[in-house]
Amino acid sequence: MALTTASPERTPNWFARAWDSDIGHSFRTSPVTMLAAFVVLVIALAALFAPWIAPTDPFDPASLNLMDGKTPPLTPSAFTGNEFLLGTDDQGRDVFSAILYGARMSLLVGLASVAVSIGLGVGLGLLAGYRGGWLDSLIMRVADIQLTFPDILVAMLIFGVARGAVPVTAQESIAIPVLILSIGVSKWPQYARTVRGLTLVERGKDYVAAARVVGLPQATIMRRHILPNVIGPVLVIATLGLSLAIITEATLSFLGVGAPPTQPSLGTLIRIGQEYIASGEWWILFFPAVTLLAIALSVNLLGDWLRDALNPRLRG
Repeated sequence: MALTTASPERTPNWFARAWDSDIGHSFRTSPVTMLAAFVVLVIALAALFAPWIAPTDPFDPASLNLMDGKTPPLTPSAFTGNEFLLGTDDQGRDVFSAILYGARMSLLVGLASVAVSIGLGVGLGLLAGYRGGWLDSLIMRVADIQLTFPDILVAMLIFGVARGAVPVTAQESIAIPVLILSIGVSKWPQYARTVRGLTLVERGKDYVAAARVVGLPQATIMRRHILPNVIGPVLVIATLGLSLAIITEATLSFLGVGAPPTQPSLGTLIRIGQEYIASGEWWILFFPAVTLLAIALSVNLLGDWLRDALNPRLRG
C-alpha cells in the first residue's frame, strides 16, 4: 500500500498577503477607490509610454502642418483631410499627443517635487522632534513663518530667485529642476510638523530607550527605529500632496512661470487653449483641463481612502 505525503502549502507572495490584508480588503470593497486607481494607472502608463502611443511628436516642428491647425475632434482637416482624435491646436499639433506628453511632464514634476518635500520635511521633522531644544524651536518657527504664506507665492518666489541667479541662456535648460525644487521646498512644513509630533511621542517609548542604552548613534535610532513608526501618516500626506503639487505646477505654468514651451505640461496646454476658447476652438482647452481634473480628483480620492484605511478607528 503506497503512502502519500501531503505537499507543503505554498507561502503566499507579497501581493497575495497585501490583497488579503485589511487595507487590501478596504481597497477591493470600495468601487470609487478602484475606479480612481484605474484612472491614475491608465494616465500614468499612457504618459510613460507617450513616445510609443502618441500618433505624432507634437513638439517636433518637422511633423507639424499648419494646414491642419484648429481642426475639430474626429473631423477631417479642410485642407489635408487628416483626422485627429481630439483635434489640433493653432499650430497643427495633435491635442491627444500633446496631452500625453503634457501629462508626462506634470506627473514627473509632481512626483519629483513630492520626493523633495518628503526628504526635506521628514528629515527636519525627525531632527526637531528627537533633538528638541533650540533646534526644534528654530525649525518649527521657520515652518510656521512659511505656512503664513500661500504655497503658490512661496513657489513663485523661489522659482524667480533661482532663475534670476543663472544666465539667461541657461534659464530654459534648468527650468524643470528649478520648478521641482520650488514646489518641493514650498510644501515641506506639512511633513515636518506631522513627523515632529509623531517623533515626540515615539522618542519616549521603551524601544528608543533600549536603543540608546546599547549605544546606537542618534542618526541610526531615527532612521531605523523611529522613521518606520511615523511613515504611515507621511504616505497619506504625500498622496494628497501629489495632487496639490500637480495643481501648483499647472498654476505656475498657466501663469507663464513654470514649464517652458519646449517642455510643456498640462498647465501650459491649458494656458494656450484659453486663448482660443472665445473663438470657438473649445477642444484646445477642454481636453487638457479634463485630463488635469481627472488626475487631481483621482489622486485625491486615493489619498482619502489611504487616510481612512490606515486609521484603525475607521476600519471595519
